[in-house]
Amino acid sequence: MKNLFDQQKKNKCQCGKTKDTKGNCDGSHLNMKNSLKSIVLIISILFSSISYAITKSPKNDIKINTKNSSVLWKGEKITGSHEGTIMIKSGFLKFEEEKLIGGEFEIDMTSLVCTDLSGEYKGKLEGHLKADDFFGVSKFPISTLEITKTKHIKGNTYECTAAITIKGKTKIITFNTDINKDSAVAKIKIDRTKFDIKYGSGSFFKGLGDNMIYDEFDLNINLSF
Repeated sequence: MKNLFDQQKKNKCQCGKTKDTKGNCDGSHLNMKNSLKSIVLIISILFSSISYAITKSPKNDIKINTKNSSVLWKGEKITGSHEGTIMIKSGFLKFEEEKLIGGEFEIDMTSLVCTDLSGEYKGKLEGHLKADDFFGVSKFPISTLEITKTKHIKGNTYECTAAITIKGKTKIITFNTDINKDSAVAKIKIDRTKFDIKYGSGSFFKGLGDNMIYDEFDLNINLSF
């Protein structure tokens, strides 16, 4: 009995599989072991690739230096034009592999001032622009702009698609921006009537004569990082 037990033990390989009459293992455990090794290897390569892609494609936000940034506005009417400044409250641009992919900004509407007038006329115009007829600043103190899509044109120039919210209404606009090492510039033209700002608009009121104000106004944006 002991000899039979020893013979059976001898005819077993380390995996526990019974050897054949020639003393060879059937090899099934080796196939399973090799399959597991292959799966582990594939998973390791997959995670290594993901890790490498993340390392090679960093995403980062660059905060705007609001003190050194500026927004210049200009509005025109039949008899001339007025211009001034407005402050950026906060903002950042999003980059991936040093390419612009997005951004978000808050504009402080209470900071709106006119720079081409002085004294009484300056105060009157600023008060009018902040009143409900125009930007309704007391109710809507913040305007926002969110860059939702970008397209690289050439060099440092990008075409941006953005959602801009003024006076509680959001519209989609497109504009070009140039990105430099520590700054960015953009010129944006906005149709105020799309944000329910219709005062003095020839598109909605007839017989305005010299009192007509053009629907579009310009923003010249200079950002510092």
